[in-house]
Amino acid sequence: MVDRGMMEKLRLGLFFGGRSVEHEVSIASANSILKALDPARYEVFLIGVSPDGRWHLGSPDRPPEASFDGAEVNLPAAPGPHTLVPAGPDSADATTALDVVFSIIHGQGGEDGTLQGLFELADLPYVGAGVLGSAVQMDKEVSKRLLSAAGIPVVPWTVVRKSELAHDPAEVARRVLGDFQPPLFVKPANLGSSVGISRVAQAEELAAALAEAARYDTKILVESAIDAREIEIATLGNDSVEASIPGEIRPRSGWYDYEAKYVAEDTELLVPAPISQEQTEAMQRIACEAVQVLEGAGLARVDFLLERSSGEFYVNEINSLPGFTEISMFPRLWVASGLSYPALLDRLIELALERHRTRARLETRYQRT
Repeated sequence: MVDRGMMEKLRLGLFFGGRSVEHEVSIASANSILKALDPARYEVFLIGVSPDGRWHLGSPDRPPEASFDGAEVNLPAAPGPHTLVPAGPDSADATTALDVVFSIIHGQGGEDGTLQGLFELADLPYVGAGVLGSAVQMDKEVSKRLLSAAGIPVVPWTVVRKSELAHDPAEVARRVLGDFQPPLFVKPANLGSSVGISRVAQAEELAAALAEAARYDTKILVESAIDAREIEIATLGNDSVEASIPGEIRPRSGWYDYEAKYVAEDTELLVPAPISQEQTEAMQRIACEAVQVLEGAGLARVDFLLERSSGEFYVNEINSLPGFTEISMFPRLWVASGLSYPALLDRLIELALERHRTRARLETRYQRT
């Protein structure tokens, strides 16, 4: 990227919305990010991705949700001036050049490596993990396989495919119950915000839970439900990863589902988590290792299960683009660790530019030495 001078603002594209069921969560994250970005450092361009996948250019002077009425734009999938161009005859004539992208599109089509692949083709710096890291962190089952192979503790699991469920749901239920006894959790393998997840307390509840997960994904994860506290740690960094202090989530009833995350007002977020220093240091170390195993970059939130009876902990999942509202756990953990919300955004953008510079120095043509 061309050095445009220290005094010139960075042209930042803030992407949000998207085609997943986390569309509304993404808009909430974008609102918080927009308010906290330093206007002296950044010229912000809002790009709202509608539920049908179309990009709309909004104005930073209006709320992000108003962007969906804006001109439709595209990003050419080729290296160049990183310019958003009009998508059709009814779009604005002016083009918009970007220096770096902060995408806060959660879920499929934004967090799974597909959008990151487009940014790579366009040679455009972006916040967060790359194509591979985004894809493997999005897939809960692949994540578990890689973490388990690396010796990082995870809860036992099995996989159900939507195709086998459609062919013989009774046989699938028998197979699962032959390996695991309730209570169980049934999850879409590639989704966030606890959408499509069910807790199965009795064997007869399994079929409905599998059908619910199959509404959202072709691969379903079934895992043992343990009586555990939910501990989360945020990480920052590219090759060198650092961990925040831990926080604990205490839903007042049941488990930490979508309602507890975004609707209920009685969910407790305890920062720092009331755990021992020994547990804190062990989880911070494992969090950094897990992010590196799953090819993370920039940011991640590592979710742990701390079993009440044994004190053992397990990595539940890793989120490459966690929620980013001011009360979301990821920024909250870093604020409690001494990094303000605006400074956290600055750091993430610096990490994106740093990663892009490092990769730009790699040889792309073979030369004999």
